[in-house]
Amino acid sequence: MKHIPGVAILGCGLIGKKRSKALPGAKLVVCADIEENRAQSVAAEFPGCEATTDWQKAVQRDDVDIVIVATTNSALVETSITAVQAGKHVLVEKPAARDVAELDLLIAAAAQKNNVQVRVGFNHRYHPALLKARELVDAGELGELMFVRGRYGHGGRKGYDREWRANPVLSGGGELIDQGVHLIDLSRWFLGDFSEIQGFAHTYFWDMPVDDNGFLLLRTAKDQTAFLHVSCTEWKNLFSFEIYGKNAKLHIEGLGGSYGVEKVSFYKMLPEMGPPDTTSWEYPRGDNSWALEFAEFLEDIRLMRTPSANLMDARAALTVVEKIYKDSGYDHYA
Repeated sequence: MKHIPGVAILGCGLIGKKRSKALPGAKLVVCADIEENRAQSVAAEFPGCEATTDWQKAVQRDDVDIVIVATTNSALVETSITAVQAGKHVLVEKPAARDVAELDLLIAAAAQKNNVQVRVGFNHRYHPALLKARELVDAGELGELMFVRGRYGHGGRKGYDREWRANPVLSGGGELIDQGVHLIDLSRWFLGDFSEIQGFAHTYFWDMPVDDNGFLLLRTAKDQTAFLHVSCTEWKNLFSFEIYGKNAKLHIEGLGGSYGVEKVSFYKMLPEMGPPDTTSWEYPRGDNSWALEFAEFLEDIRLMRTPSANLMDARAALTVVEKIYKDSGYDHYA
């Protein structure tokens, strides 16, 4: 009989709940949270799943093969290292750590365990519009890539500046380390490593010691550029990611829900230039990126291959974040 991997989820907030509902080919066996009622709320939806406030006990269970870490940023590294040292495969949510030095501790721990795979939860790569964009870019439809332009933001909610993401000790930063790492990762996914990092993070509106807006200008060694803006003063939720090649342009917009219907438009330049040929694809059926990402992680484990979104990808994104925070005068939790 085929073995069905057992999963432990550490952290049963919004993301932990999303992860619990997106485990194709696996079984949730235990949920852990410092608030017992939250763990019980998630576990109650899965027959035989246990709830606990003892995350270390959950990690050590014999029936756990994979640990999903969806805690506050301050606990991501400690819990992930414990899971890795226990011989468990780990899917740790972005940003995977509060800064590069902290992440390096996890990288070192993972390097000591050859039979363990660690994936970082950059689920945006698995949204259907971005998968379609990846397909078109890989097929050469855009020609040589020149630059990307990305905007991502939300408007917060009443009391947002009193939640854990506004506490630098728990979060390591504000909007830049939260939604910003997604835009950085997507830009790097298409353009490659950034050799020059410029940017500015600032707190304009919210009464909190972390940033509510981040502005980035990133360049590769070939001068391909990412021009990015992330914001939690975006009063109408927005996701917009444009990829410009010498032959065509792609525009990905919306992520479903409050961000609007997910859509990708392909604008192909004609020989005579002028208005381009336009083809669009819409994806109105909801967000299955979490399930697609987890399914690929199961394949990573089966094949013992390094995940496509891994700790070094997280490190590259955090390197950008850390440089901009330093240049902007933020000295967060350190």
